[in-house]
Amino acid sequence: MLKAKIALVTGGSRGLGKDMALSIARKGIDVILTYRTNEEEAGKVAQEIETLGQKAVVLQLDMSHFESLNNFVEEVKKTLNTQFSTGSFDFLVNNAGMGATVPFMEVTEELFDNFLNVHFKGIYFLTQKLVPFMNPGGAIINISTGTTRFSNPGYSVYASMKGAIEVFTKYVAKELGVKGIRANVVAPGPIETDFNKAAIRSNPDMKARLSSLSPLGRVGNADDIGGVVAFLCTDDAKWINGQRLEVSGGINI
Repeated sequence: MLKAKIALVTGGSRGLGKDMALSIARKGIDVILTYRTNEEEAGKVAQEIETLGQKAVVLQLDMSHFESLNNFVEEVKKTLNTQFSTGSFDFLVNNAGMGATVPFMEVTEELFDNFLNVHFKGIYFLTQKLVPFMNPGGAIINISTGTTRFSNPGYSVYASMKGAIEVFTKYVAKELGVKGIRANVVAPGPIETDFNKAAIRSNPDMKARLSSLSPLGRVGNADDIGGVVAFLCTDDAKWINGQRLEVSGGINI
């Protein structure tokens, strides 16, 4: 029997990351998922994955603490060895993130630097540190946002960092092709989760406004995104590389 492939999903304890982790498991792939503070919720996701017949392991990761990345990589190496009897994995999903709606004129240097660490610098160097442990034929999926294509007031910092990630992904695809590793971007539109203090879920007027901008007449749900990420972790997507896949229901088309 062939050993299952392994995916590492950051921020997999809730919201989009949770659905990504579960959708990937449904493809017959084992999952290492990370959480920042809520170990209990992450454990519940791991249990759901195991009911699907796949192995799941939970690790703590706080992307805002850049200095912790080396220790996290060591934990990944140890986990691969002790829990999966291997030294490598196949798919890296850089999903962990944070949100805030802050007008450009109110952005502070502290907030900017925090977003930089979480959404760009941390992802850049975490990917660099983990690539040596990725198998040929594997893939990197970076999560971006629809707001790199259209502007939403208050998202200047968030969208700028995600724009950097989209450029970064093209370079990763170019430079890691020799290793047989693909890299792509999935860019969700507005999604009704608890992200950014559940801004959409808790604000009916915002939800209605955003829904009106979509040809499909609604905002997205977590399960609109996870299946696309899971698809990119399969051989069906083996010739998709260096691409930005916007999964937004056609908002502002």
